[in-house]
Amino acid sequence: MKFSEQWLREWVNPELNTQQLADQITMAGLEVDAIEAVAGDFSGVIVGEILAAEQHPDADKLRVCKVSDGKDEYQVVCGAPNARAGIKVPFATVGAVLPGNFKIKKAKLRGVESFGMLCGPDELELGESTGGLMELAPETQVGQDLRDALGLNDKLIELGLTPNRSDCLSLRGIARDVAVLNELDINEPDCSPVAAVNDEQREITIEAEEDCPRYCGRVIRNIDISQPSPLWLQEKLRRAGLRSIDAVVDVTNYILLELGQPLHGFDLAKLDGGIHVRLATQGEKITLLDGQELELRSDSMVIADDKKALALAGIMGGKESAVGETTRDIFLESAFFAPEKLAGRARSYGLHTDSSHRFERGVDYELPKQAIERATRLITEIVGGEPGPVVERTTAHLPEPQHISLREARIEKMLAMPVPAARVESILKGLGLQVEKADGGWAVTTPSWRFDLAIEVDLLEELARIVGYNNLPVKPITDTLEIIAKPESQIGVGEVRRRMTALGYQEAITYSFVDPVWQKALFPGVETVSLINPISADLADMRLSHWPGLLKAVSHNLNRQQARVRLFETGLCFVPNADGSLTQEATLSAVLTGDRLPENWHGKGERVDFFDAKGDLESVLKLVAGRDFRFQAGEHSALHPGQTAEVVLDDQVVGYVGALHPSLAQQFDLGKGVYLFEVKLAAVTERRVPSFQTPSRYPEVRRDLALVIDRKIPAQSVLDAARAAAGEHLVNLNLFDIYEGEGIDPQRKSLAIGLTYRDSSRTLNEEEVNESVGHVIRALEEGFGATLRN
Repeated sequence: MKFSEQWLREWVNPELNTQQLADQITMAGLEVDAIEAVAGDFSGVIVGEILAAEQHPDADKLRVCKVSDGKDEYQVVCGAPNARAGIKVPFATVGAVLPGNFKIKKAKLRGVESFGMLCGPDELELGESTGGLMELAPETQVGQDLRDALGLNDKLIELGLTPNRSDCLSLRGIARDVAVLNELDINEPDCSPVAAVNDEQREITIEAEEDCPRYCGRVIRNIDISQPSPLWLQEKLRRAGLRSIDAVVDVTNYILLELGQPLHGFDLAKLDGGIHVRLATQGEKITLLDGQELELRSDSMVIADDKKALALAGIMGGKESAVGETTRDIFLESAFFAPEKLAGRARSYGLHTDSSHRFERGVDYELPKQAIERATRLITEIVGGEPGPVVERTTAHLPEPQHISLREARIEKMLAMPVPAARVESILKGLGLQVEKADGGWAVTTPSWRFDLAIEVDLLEELARIVGYNNLPVKPITDTLEIIAKPESQIGVGEVRRRMTALGYQEAITYSFVDPVWQKALFPGVETVSLINPISADLADMRLSHWPGLLKAVSHNLNRQQARVRLFETGLCFVPNADGSLTQEATLSAVLTGDRLPENWHGKGERVDFFDAKGDLESVLKLVAGRDFRFQAGEHSALHPGQTAEVVLDDQVVGYVGALHPSLAQQFDLGKGVYLFEVKLAAVTERRVPSFQTPSRYPEVRRDLALVIDRKIPAQSVLDAARAAAGEHLVNLNLFDIYEGEGIDPQRKSLAIGLTYRDSSRTLNEEEVNESVGHVIRALEEGFGATLRN
C-alpha cells in the first residue's frame, strides 16, 4: 500500500515529522518499507501558460512559444509535440535548477533565443515520460510556484502489509490506527446519502449467494464524461501509482484508495436488461479491460446482464461494457464478495488486480452502500449527472461480527504491565470495536472490517501494538506449569532417529509433496491427493510414502558419484480413504544401496542385500522389546516379488522391507541393489513395559533338530508350529542354520532349530524334554512333511 503523507494528514494530523510518523506506524505493526519524495529536487519552476506557439524558422521539430508567468511574457523554444496555445505547463525560468543539478540558462537554439524551459513530468521526476509537456489543470494559477500549486512538498510512504490487515489497504484504515496511536479524532469524508432525482434503476439478482452476499447498484444519467478530473484528484492517484483515465474511473480508483472499497462503472447503454451476479458457464468467454480474452471456468463468478457476462467479479471489468468517450449514462456497482470464495481465482487466470488483492483479503461487508454514495457525490460534482436510487441486495451468507470476552487480569499477565481500564476502552473503541463492561473485563464485538479478530489474544495483540511494543517491560513470562507424566511404554522419535544414525544412516527431510511420475510408478492405481496450486509440476502430489522423495534423493546422490547411500526419514504421509477423508500417518522409511561397509584397507567391497535392510529394521524394532514382530513373505508394487517381506504386529501389517523392483530401478536409472523399508512409527514407539520375574535357579536343557522340508515352506511357519507343539516349558526357539545344496533334494532344504527348556520351580527330567521334542517332531511331520536329517 503506497499513499501520500499529505493525504493521510487530511484524515488525521499528529504533531510528528515524516520519520517519526513512519516509526510509529511500523511499531504498530504496519511496517514502512520505503519513504520517498513525490517529486525530484528542483527549484525555480512555476506555472506558465502558453499564449502562442509558432513553428521554428529553422527546425521542423521545434516550436517558438510565448509563455506568461502572470506578469511578463517570455520567448521559449520547445520541442514537445503537444506545445500549443492555451495550456498551462511547468515553466523552468532562467536560474531554475532541475533534478541532477541541471541549471537553466538563457540559450540560443538554431538562432532563436530561449528564456527558460517548458518541462515534461520525467524532467521533474514527477512520473514517466509522456513524450511531451506535462499539462496542468486549467484552474491552476499562473505564476504560482509549481511545488505549491501541486503540493509537491510531500512524501510517499509505502507499507508492507501482512495479509490479515486488509483494512489498512485504504487511507481510512491507516488513519484509524494513527488516530488511536496519537489519541486524536479522525476526519471522515462525506459519505451521506445522495438523494435520487429520478426513478431509474436496474433489477439486480444474486444467483451466486455464497460468493456474493451483498451487491449494490445505481444508475446515474446525463454525465459529461469530457470533463477532466480535478487536479487534486489526479495528483492523489498519481502519487498512489495510478494514472488518470477519465472522471468516472478516477473516482472509482479514488474510493478504492480512500475507503478500500473496489467499485466499477458500466456504460448503461451497453447493458441488456437487469444485472445478474452468477457463476460462469463452462467455456463462456469475456474480453477484459486490458484486452485479454478469457475462457471462463464454471467456478468463476461474473457480473452479467440478461445476455452476456460484463465483468469477472471482484477482479476486472469487461471491455465491451466499459465507460468511454461516448458514455452518457452509467451503472455504478459496489459489492462484497466472500474472501474464501474469491481467493486464488485471479491467479488461476494469470491476473492480479488492486480489486482482487483487496477482495481476497477481505473488504468491509458494511461498506458497499456507503462507498457508492461517496462515489456518487464525487461523480456528480465533477461531471454532473442525475442519480437514481441505490438498489441493494443481500443474502443470508453475510459474515457476522465476533463476540469476544477480554479479561482484565489477562492483560497484565500477557503484556507484563497493567493497562488502565479507561485506556483499554479508548483503544478498542478507537479501533472501531464495541465495548461493554462485563464481569472481570469486557464483552467486545468486532467491527465489520476486522476479519482477523476472533479470540482474546487477538485483542491483547491490539492493545500491545497500540500501547507500543517498545513500551512493554522486559520481564520473563512465568506460569504454573504442570509436568505431564510421560508413559513408560512410549519412546520418543528422537530415540528412533539416534538408532538409525548409529546404524550408519543419514536423516533426510524431503517435501511432503512429490513428483506424480515417481509416485504413480511406485504405487500404480492408488488414489493420491493432488495440489490445486503446486509450486512446480514435479511437486504436485501429497506423498503416500517417503519412498518417492528418498529415491529421488538417492538418484541425486548417485549422479554425483556418491556410490554408497543410506538415508532415512520420519514424518507424515497422506493416504486418502474411501469416504473422502484423509489419513495422516507418521512413518519411518529408509533406503540403502552400495557397499555394506565404507571403503577400507581390508574390506572386500561386498554389496548390501536384503538381509542388511532387514537386519537394520530389526535393530530398530528391538527398541520396543516385548512386542511380537514377525516377518513374512509379501507383495508390494514397488518391491521385487521374490525379495519382499511384510512386517506383522498383532496380525496387522505395519510395514514392508525389500529390494526395489528391477523395472523401477531401470526406469529411474538407480542401478541394481537398492533396498527399502518402511514401518509405521506408532509400531516402533510403543513398547510393553518390562515386568520383574525372578530368575530361575534351575538349569536349561537344549535340543537341536535338523529338519528337511519343502524349500517353498517359509521358515517362520515351521517356527510357529514348533512353538505351539513344544509346551509351556519352552523358553527359547531359534533358527540357526539353513542349508540347501549337496546331499539335499534340490526341491527341499534343511532347517536347524534350537529348542531351550526350563522350569522356574524345578529341574526338568529327560523324559519330559524328550516328550516335548517328540511332540514337535510329530507336529512338523504332519504339518509340513518334515523329516529329520541324518
